[in-house]
Amino acid sequence: MNERGAEYEELRHIENQTAARGVQSNAIHLKQRRPLTSACRCEFWHEREHHVQALFAIFAFATTGGYVGSLTMSSNCPDQPQQDITADFGYPFRLATNTYSIPICNTSQASFNVVHLRGDFSSSAEFFVSVGVFAFLYCTFTLVLYLGYQHVYRETTKGPIVDLVVTGIFAFLWLVSSSAWGKGLTDVKYATNPDTLLDHCSPKCVAKMYPTMGRLNSSVVFGFLNLILWAGNCWFIFKETPFHKPAQASSNMEQGGSS
Repeated sequence: MNERGAEYEELRHIENQTAARGVQSNAIHLKQRRPLTSACRCEFWHEREHHVQALFAIFAFATTGGYVGSLTMSSNCPDQPQQDITADFGYPFRLATNTYSIPICNTSQASFNVVHLRGDFSSSAEFFVSVGVFAFLYCTFTLVLYLGYQHVYRETTKGPIVDLVVTGIFAFLWLVSSSAWGKGLTDVKYATNPDTLLDHCSPKCVAKMYPTMGRLNSSVVFGFLNLILWAGNCWFIFKETPFHKPAQASSNMEQGGSS
């Protein structure tokens, strides 16, 4: 009986040791999986961020590049029927090249005075559109590289570092171009407001239709949204660079040593 009891106690001891080793191995396995899970989550958000960036870049340059607007005034000549005076303009907003004809009053024959709109705001508009187009092309390139050739992207540490630098540059360009285009849009609104052009008529014309600027207003909003997206994406890319990984590795080692 004593021998059987000793054998039974020895078997229970062996079973307890085996269970403890299994729990320890599972804990180690879970610790090893945590960085992979966070890395996969970071890759998922990084990929989604590029899709959103490409979409918002299209919205930014499309709402500006394809814009065409017009304003309408009515002549106010005495003893003559009113005539509509229309001035058309559009991207790239070289307003000095757009003309409109004002009828001359107090003449027996129909004659017109050709007047040019004032201002050239093409530099800020073209800069904004160029940033949007190049940002879209870069997003397309990085999506192809990230989805189809991810092993090439991760072979060296240069890939994430270059991506971080370029993303930071585009965030700065979005800030500059959106601010410049916002100021340029304010000037375009003033230069194409019929109330500022009425004095060109003699006698004074009457404003009839104002240009619609909702599309251009949305382009400025999309520009600053792109700034937020690109600046926020810098954090996800930074987590893939060696500047962040050594700190994460050292923290994992400290947790393993304390356990």
